[in-house]
Amino acid sequence: MVWTMALLRALIRTARMARHTASLAAGLPADEEVLLDAPDDRLGPALVAAGRGEYEPAAKLLALTRERAEWENRDRYVMRLATFACSRPEWFEHWRQTEPDDPDMLLLRAEQAVARGWAAPARAEQLTAATPLVTAAAQGDPRDPVPWRVALDQARGTGAPPARFEALWGEAVRRSPHHYGCHVAALRFLATAGGRSHDQCFDFAERAAQDALPDSLVQALPVRAALGHLTASAGPGAPGPVPRARLDSAADLAAALSGRYAVADPWPAEVRNVLVCVLVRLERWPEALVQLGRTGPYATSFPWDRFSDDPLGQFLELRDGVRIEVAASTPLRGRRGRDASGGH
Repeated sequence: MVWTMALLRALIRTARMARHTASLAAGLPADEEVLLDAPDDRLGPALVAAGRGEYEPAAKLLALTRERAEWENRDRYVMRLATFACSRPEWFEHWRQTEPDDPDMLLLRAEQAVARGWAAPARAEQLTAATPLVTAAAQGDPRDPVPWRVALDQARGTGAPPARFEALWGEAVRRSPHHYGCHVAALRFLATAGGRSHDQCFDFAERAAQDALPDSLVQALPVRAALGHLTASAGPGAPGPVPRARLDSAADLAAALSGRYAVADPWPAEVRNVLVCVLVRLERWPEALVQLGRTGPYATSFPWDRFSDDPLGQFLELRDGVRIEVAASTPLRGRRGRDASGGH
């Protein structure tokens, strides 16, 4: 009898999947329409020009973000341009030689050096060697918080003591109290610092979210803490468990933030990708499908590059898996409401 019931459940699940999976693709972009780390309308032309060896559009873009104090955009553009410069360095070398004291070039150079340090086998040594470049970037514009985000990333890789972190964090928030990139860098530092627990990371993330501006991406910081917990390695010395209610609350807060942005808005794309990953880990399949619909065609390397060398493929595979899970839990025939069935 037990075997018969198990077989029956398996057959029902298979029938539900066959009936509903295809229809649940409605509203989702086709696989070939999904883009990985798509640049916005301002960054795209700068990257195209850099591919031709021309640095001027990138220089103008970063100068504009500095002049207008667009610190969030500036941070994103610096990271993308530095990544591009690592694989296509000609345009950046031309800029460095032509304008060696340009504050935007100095910032990009520091970001590139720290990124390379993180990828190097001798990580701590390489990151320590980048200190003069990070210092030069911080001196470029006293208002700019982005060099301090770079400094926080550097400090995390060198195993800097808590006092050093506090000093860097103070410099960052003094310049921009709600800067998302600096908050993410601080959370990542806390997550890797010796003796820190997941509870401490959540405490930091939740306080930041409470103090954040209404539509600030900082409100999604707890869901990044949740991702860190849900994907942490188990074993001796691993931080203790986090209550399920705290994880759900982090996901709920990020979902509320996602709902305040338009569907397929590229600005919160990474937050939505992180939220989808957390919802899947929590097996909240219908909500994960909703967020996939809100994400639209904008896949981001993070968090999928934590699990695969092919982040786009990982995103698409997970998207299919979510549809299958939702289909498997959907009744074969929808129930009619009381009014439709003649009830009062």
